[in-house]
Amino acid sequence: MTKTQIKADVVIIGAGPAGLFAAFQAGMLDLKCHVIDALDDIGGQLSALYPEKPIYDIPGFPEILAGELISMLEAQAQSFGPTYHLSQQVDGLKPLSGGRWEVTTSKGTQIDAGAVIIAAGVGAFGPNRPPMEGLEQFEGKGAGRGVNYLVKKRDDFKNKNVVIAGGGDSAVDWAVSLAKVAKSIKVVHRRAKFRAQPESIKKMEALAETGKVEIVVPYQLDYIVGDDDISTVVVADLDGNTRELEADVLLAFFGLKQNIGPIASWGLDIENNHIAVDPETMSAGHNGLFAAGDIATYPGKLKLILTGFSEAARAAYSAREHIHPNENRHFEYSTSRGVPGSAK
Repeated sequence: MTKTQIKADVVIIGAGPAGLFAAFQAGMLDLKCHVIDALDDIGGQLSALYPEKPIYDIPGFPEILAGELISMLEAQAQSFGPTYHLSQQVDGLKPLSGGRWEVTTSKGTQIDAGAVIIAAGVGAFGPNRPPMEGLEQFEGKGAGRGVNYLVKKRDDFKNKNVVIAGGGDSAVDWAVSLAKVAKSIKVVHRRAKFRAQPESIKKMEALAETGKVEIVVPYQLDYIVGDDDISTVVVADLDGNTRELEADVLLAFFGLKQNIGPIASWGLDIENNHIAVDPETMSAGHNGLFAAGDIATYPGKLKLILTGFSEAARAAYSAREHIHPNENRHFEYSTSRGVPGSAK
């Protein structure tokens, strides 16, 4: 394989929200940036799993679709022209002299970088499947049919009888969103308490009061009835009592299986598939190597998108300080600094 050799100020591993904002911040600091992601497009989980999922905790946006947020982050970063290397995984990360790093990808791209920011989210991901006999025959039917683990287009579920299983943010948020288009929504959870944002739970409970959503608790998935398509989802409580729920589709939201892949072999301090960092600098324990977003962990961290934005900014500033250690650069607000093409 022919290797393509590039020299850059910063390499960002991961093109999710934190990675895109890190690219913008790097540009604000006059750093030439390259962004690498194993997926075919930017956006990480937000683009790959739920581009039409509404997000409620982005400052200044009472509600914004995940795909719209990614589009805005891309446009913001594009002011500084970052270079994207998509559909390729970082296979190698090797320290060089002078605090620089050699980054090698699965497509032979080789970058000599002044600093590296790992913003790889949860790494490679896939859904946790519910332990139900015969589940496989109802998988892979396409959006709005059978068993689905994500929602890309809300209208795929228009006029459908939807059963949602799970008690986290995805289950609650999609119950609220799909109630606008679905024929019926039933949310199955093993207990009455949900693990979602309080405001989202309130919205779901308000919909339940009007009959647009039915909350089925405390129940768990038991089995599915149907031939080629689902006709009924049977659920059971802890005493073995069952209920039959009319369904065209089952949305199962039980979280993601996480695999950080080659990152585990880079000699970093890994805690439960996360990289331990110093929150003051976002340093990953090696000179010129930083981490931000969901992949980074430290005591007291809040796992929110806005936290990832803050970490990305801090990592970019730390990268600048690492690359130019003797330069006294004063902090500038964006209103003073301006961006290419913006009105000043």
